[in-house]
Amino acid sequence: MSIISVNPANGKIIKKYKAHTLQQVEQKIKQTHNAWLSWRESSHDERKRLLSSMAGILQSRKNELAALMALEMGKPVNQGIAEIDKCASVCQYYATNAATYLSDQIIETDASKSYVSFQPIGVVLAIMPWNFPFWQVFRFLAPALAAGNCGVLKHASNVPGCAIAIEEIVREAGFPDNVFQTLLISSASVEKVINNPFIQAVTITGSTNAGKQVAQKAGSLIKKTVLELGGSDAYVILEDADLEKAAEICVNSRMINSGQSCIAAKRFVVVKSVEKEFISLFLNKMKAKKVGDPLDSGTDIGPQARVDLRNELHKQVKLSVKKGAKCMLGGTLPKGKGAYYPATILTKVKPGMPAYDEELFGPVAAIIRASDEADAIRIANDSNFGLGAAVFTKNKEKGEWIASTQLQAGACFVNALVKSDPRLPFGGIKQSGYGRELGLFGIHEFVNIKTVFVGES
Repeated sequence: MSIISVNPANGKIIKKYKAHTLQQVEQKIKQTHNAWLSWRESSHDERKRLLSSMAGILQSRKNELAALMALEMGKPVNQGIAEIDKCASVCQYYATNAATYLSDQIIETDASKSYVSFQPIGVVLAIMPWNFPFWQVFRFLAPALAAGNCGVLKHASNVPGCAIAIEEIVREAGFPDNVFQTLLISSASVEKVINNPFIQAVTITGSTNAGKQVAQKAGSLIKKTVLELGGSDAYVILEDADLEKAAEICVNSRMINSGQSCIAAKRFVVVKSVEKEFISLFLNKMKAKKVGDPLDSGTDIGPQARVDLRNELHKQVKLSVKKGAKCMLGGTLPKGKGAYYPATILTKVKPGMPAYDEELFGPVAAIIRASDEADAIRIANDSNFGLGAAVFTKNKEKGEWIASTQLQAGACFVNALVKSDPRLPFGGIKQSGYGRELGLFGIHEFVNIKTVFVGES
């Protein structure tokens, strides 16, 4: 079996990779487990040094790695450079903070000494998507290695070059052999990997359906999971919002990674008194976004990652229009080669339409009218997803109250686009998953939170 890397901008095959056999996969997992037996004893100073080294390598290779992303999944190269910068930052963040996060926590009891100790658990399987082929992996990998764990990666089958490059970077940074390895396998082989007794936990970023399957299998084996799944983030624009600023932020968020981001803004819930003005501003800013070659530094929107994904997005747009949505911009398949899709705006979006009920994974914005503030909050929460949300208002106190207590999502922002940050926990609720990555909470997901109780001698 081959795993094939295809350039979505022109449909040409970049390279074919021979998939690992089941025997090879089992051997690699055993190698990584054996590496963990030593790595778990490494000092925080050694982990800090190697994570810092990895951050430096990422920075030195960022142009090359950004070009690789552009070729394999169509990310505009400037966005790819920013992604590698972020990967370096998460490595440096845990290099700096992991020792503190993992230090013993003394708890007073009737013991002579009692405390909580954070111990590594072993090999973690990471199942990762193509849309942020480096960041998604490093936001798992940096805290995993910092905690004394090891990892194996099942990456998306359309970015094998990125997967192999990550393994090379870990090796180049000076980490011991086999603490991290890439498995070139199909999705059909994942169940057998989860079954492997050396796999202690699983983290997945992907669709809700994929998350359900992984959680079900891992749960049957009492193996912990962290799920970061789909999202249909609502951005609420209130009557007193700075509409110019809101429109700029909303368009930029919708266009992250050519619209292919779990936490990109997808539903824009606008109070009716400002809907007309907001749409006008939004439309002009969307029109200004340039679709083109992802290797061109002036490109805002590259191709979608695969033609089949682009076609599925178009079906959702057409069905929404058929059900009564109005297409103000885009919404047509471009001629020529490649998986391109134009910046698209749908208005008059209502329940029962894909643009309202489903995740649109591409450069398509759904604008939904709300009668007032309370209705806007209701609509924002009227979703099976709960990854991120944002609210726009000049009243920051009210915005904070809405973000902290009213919007149902794992990350809620005020007058800003939703984004992940190494310093803050990241994850969702409802069908967007459970568990957290990044920050203090992320490094504690895959450790044994151990109680130590020392009685009197």
